[in-house]
Amino acid sequence: METTKINSWNEWDTLKHVIVGRADGTMVQAPEPGVVRDWPEDGFPKGTYGPLPEEMVHIANEQLDNLVRILEGRGIRVDRPEVLDFSQSVSTPDWTHESMFGCMPPRDVLITLGNEVLEATMSYRSRWFEYLCYRPLLQRYFHEDPDMRWEAAPKPRLTEASYRPGFWDEFEHMTYEQRLERGKRFDLLLTEEEPLFDAADIMRFGKDLFVQPSMVTNRSGIKWLRKHLPNHRVHEFIFEDDYPLHIDATWIPLRPGLVLHCGKRKADPELVKFFHLNDWEIVEAVTPRRTNGPLPPLCFCSEWLAINLLSIDEKTICLEASEEAQAEQLSGLGFEIIPVPFWDVAPFGGGLHCATVDLYREGTMQDYFPRRYGRF
Repeated sequence: METTKINSWNEWDTLKHVIVGRADGTMVQAPEPGVVRDWPEDGFPKGTYGPLPEEMVHIANEQLDNLVRILEGRGIRVDRPEVLDFSQSVSTPDWTHESMFGCMPPRDVLITLGNEVLEATMSYRSRWFEYLCYRPLLQRYFHEDPDMRWEAAPKPRLTEASYRPGFWDEFEHMTYEQRLERGKRFDLLLTEEEPLFDAADIMRFGKDLFVQPSMVTNRSGIKWLRKHLPNHRVHEFIFEDDYPLHIDATWIPLRPGLVLHCGKRKADPELVKFFHLNDWEIVEAVTPRRTNGPLPPLCFCSEWLAINLLSIDEKTICLEASEEAQAEQLSGLGFEIIPVPFWDVAPFGGGLHCATVDLYREGTMQDYFPRRYGRF
């Protein structure tokens, strides 16, 4: 039996154990208050749903399996989730929904905070039961590591009260500028009825956690995290974004003292001053330039998936193989780049960071921000 130890405080310490997702059975979700898909050119006009084409699933799984081989070749232990029948309808006493989603992006559902693995609430009904894909693994870790803490945030009810009525109809008819203004006011999809957050809206910097309110994370969710994690400092901030969704294609720590930022999404000026005060360099990511064209069909990700990368250690980064401009920039910053073909995984829930959850990185909790500034 392999020795299991849960320990991960940041995004860059040397990686030893990770979960990698699977593409099998992934669905275009049925319409729900949290999300509406509309891809008529790819066979899924608004109101329709169903499994992604088998050919797409096969190619995505080949790329996921290749990532596993790369990681294992570097001595990293890799575990995989259990695939469910995501085409089934699901229900609680409050609602019934016609489909689930999938288990490619475990980063949305789980986050490791030291020796704790925390299950996020999730804010889509189609993803309410997604935690079940990871329960066999978590049960195993719980029994094998005597120091592991296994926690789950309160499962939300996700009634109509958790969503702003008429949001999507309004959103569809807004200009880009109007959406930006709405985002600045945090007038987004979710109400504050109950705590809601996706784990992928949290970025770990040792003692400090930076959390983005978004289409899937509300301020009640951030408040819950603060109460649950008294030994961390939990910071809330907003980027200028017309559709904020997950922080890991916007604000990416590469090593102590260095952050990669998607400059298209302007950062809170106080956040920038806070990082500079603590001797962190903020580098604006180059405009994506890749060798394999536009995003794949049925993909809900942005072009800034280019910076959704996985750090192996402070000097080594796994990066989508076609991202030429990003590879050049990161190489210029002194990193070894491991090119990983991963573009066809994007429609299943994201990039290399989305597809993984690190469970064990060498290292301990460190305070990288000893100086305070403003509200941070």
